[in-house]
Amino acid sequence: MTKTLRTGILLALGTAGISGINNYIAKISVSTVKDGVVFTTLKNVVVALLLVGVILILGKVKEIRTLTRKHWFMLVSIGIIGGGVPFALYFSALQHTTASSANFLSKTLFIWVALFGLRFLKEKISWVQGIALAALFGGNLVLGGFQHIHFGISEWMILGATLLWAIENIIAKKALVDLSSTLVAGARMVIGSIILAIIVLAQGKVGIVTHLTSTQWLWTLLPAAYLLGYVLTWYSALKKAPATLVASLLVPASFITTILSYGFSHGPLTASQLWSGALFAVGVGLLVWGSSRSIQPHAQPATSRSDA
Repeated sequence: MTKTLRTGILLALGTAGISGINNYIAKISVSTVKDGVVFTTLKNVVVALLLVGVILILGKVKEIRTLTRKHWFMLVSIGIIGGGVPFALYFSALQHTTASSANFLSKTLFIWVALFGLRFLKEKISWVQGIALAALFGGNLVLGGFQHIHFGISEWMILGATLLWAIENIIAKKALVDLSSTLVAGARMVIGSIILAIIVLAQGKVGIVTHLTSTQWLWTLLPAAYLLGYVLTWYSALKKAPATLVASLLVPASFITTILSYGFSHGPLTASQLWSGALFAVGVGLLVWGSSRSIQPHAQPATSRSDA
């Protein structure tokens, strides 16, 4: 295993940890702010502003000046498909569905990324990695279970958001061949925030923003901090490792969310939840071991641009 791939794996696992915590906090935040679209818009705007600051501090303005028309197209697409529309879908639906349904459906992301990756990125999946993906899906299924999922409009919205994020992963992986992870993350959040702000204006919800209490602002800023860490580690991982591998290593985030939920609310974990944890551990272990045995295409970043 190369040093670059090892770093990508560690970053992906770090992203999973951040995501697991953020999922737990986000459910509380949406309930506190009362409006999912307003909540995610404010949160994403905060992250977008912070990323603009990071881009300026790191001197990425020079990189922006060298962007080609193809690069701009990819960045705008990432902003719309990854940073705008799916956030509105997901957080609108999150108010009207259970956390288990949301976690299960959103964590099918790795399946769609794997399918799209085979077709559009020419990534390969070894038999070891195939078993690992099956273990991860099994862990997610045992954790959530179809019996707890009722497919209504909210669930379809979450699935739609997940598919859009999968498409974003493929476009981002291609963009990251030439562009820095910081710039791609910044484009996602800035362009996405503009789209979300337009949605809030169109829905006539600006008044909600001006009447938020200090508590509601706190529950908006807290997940914003986690989202900032998420996008920075996620795109850095995606630049250094195959898209299928990175998306798959994010799956155990749902188990982290479950541990937090039960730790604070329901007491000890159930047998099925412990089994899901074991399946996640097997899946992650096999993925890492399988990756150490074969280097997939696109695992190496380009050397023409900054790696930050």
